[in-house]
Amino acid sequence: MITRLLANIAVADTAHAETWYRRLLERAPDTRPMPGLAEWHLTDTFGIQIWEDPDRAGYSTVVVEENDLDAAALRLTDAGINHGQPQPGGGARILQLADPDGNTIVFTGA
Repeated sequence: MITRLLANIAVADTAHAETWYRRLLERAPDTRPMPGLAEWHLTDTFGIQIWEDPDRAGYSTVVVEENDLDAAALRLTDAGINHGQPQPGGGARILQLADPDGNTIVFTGA
């Protein structure tokens, strides 16, 4: 039985990417289990990892459900993270952005 999921995002340089993901997730990583890896545990069963893999950097996509997309857009703007505004998509609304390596982060919600 699967009990936990960590979405993995390949980045060119973990230290550089960590600065951006700290702003995105509003905190430092919860753990750094090994060199080149940082993890944010968003709940007991879900989290995000950034993994240093320059050959794969920029090809990851993560979709995260957000309960207030408009508030998320304002928070991201305040954090200096560029994004498009919430727009219709997939039967709900989406807010798309890219990390410094070009990985796609999609927030979805009502």
